[in-house]
Amino acid sequence: MLQLYVREPNDLTIRNVESLRRPENDEVKIKVSVGGICGSDLSFLNGKFTHGTYPLTPGHELVGTIIECGDKALYEVGTRVVVLPNTYCGTCAYCQKGQTNICANKQSFGINKDGGFAEEFVLSSKFVLPLFDELTDDRAVIIEPFAVVVRAFKKVTITKGTSVAIIGGGTIGLLAAALANYLGADVTVTDINPKKHSIVEELGPVRAVYPEAIEGETFDIVIEAAGTVASFKQAVQAIKPGGSMVAVGIVPDVEIPATQIVRNDQTIYGSIIYRFPEDYEETIAYLKDPDLYIDPIFSLTFPIRQYETAFEKAQSGDYAKITLDFKK
Repeated sequence: MLQLYVREPNDLTIRNVESLRRPENDEVKIKVSVGGICGSDLSFLNGKFTHGTYPLTPGHELVGTIIECGDKALYEVGTRVVVLPNTYCGTCAYCQKGQTNICANKQSFGINKDGGFAEEFVLSSKFVLPLFDELTDDRAVIIEPFAVVVRAFKKVTITKGTSVAIIGGGTIGLLAAALANYLGADVTVTDINPKKHSIVEELGPVRAVYPEAIEGETFDIVIEAAGTVASFKQAVQAIKPGGSMVAVGIVPDVEIPATQIVRNDQTIYGSIIYRFPEDYEETIAYLKDPDLYIDPIFSLTFPIRQYETAFEKAQSGDYAKITLDFKK
């Protein structure tokens, strides 16, 4: 069985190991079909997470099919599933209120718990959701990052004619642009990379500009998806009086202009990952609608043995979603 493996920061390799152990109790073993490379996979590989654990198998954006079940598993052999990569305990005070996204005992596959960039992956069946025949593997692999956007959009109201600025044209920013455009908003995306502008413009009537182009402009809704101090500051300045900002990117500490926010009756929300299963289910509902156009967000696919090229392309910042095909 082929499996990617990070021994220590900046040391990614592939190895051939024996088939994984049989699943026990509520566990399932899935045969992975496709996996998406996420920005957090790159941060983990580069040693940027203080909570990262090494050595570890990376990978958390995963779609596969159950091939073995424990005796208490929730689903049967043959079920296609998408993986929930952030665990929740179900018993802490947050989980009891349905806030599984901020579970006090949360762990993350591919960061501080073995992930699934491998031909097989064993995990509790509570952390998978059946797909049946609703979506192809290629479209389903985007469920996890798209659910981040779906959760963030629940903080605000975006309808036809709403002016929306999305700061950052990475995968999350691009998915936010696609969803805002689908909802009828007037969408502007900023990014420092002109190659991202080209991807943005393929999504439809979406404006793509460099960050300096919106200086002095304000918007009803601002989505901060770049995760830098400069982008966060710009996002705050871009909020229209009475408007709102949703911070999705993970940003170092930054000073906030409190007087501006109070005098202009503005709101800043934080949004982390998603709640399960409701945000996944809503995401699937969006993805089933062919009118939601996200095709340009899928940039490149590589067979697992070409992982080095795949990660090199992902590190360049010139592409949107890069996926690994575990069937080849």
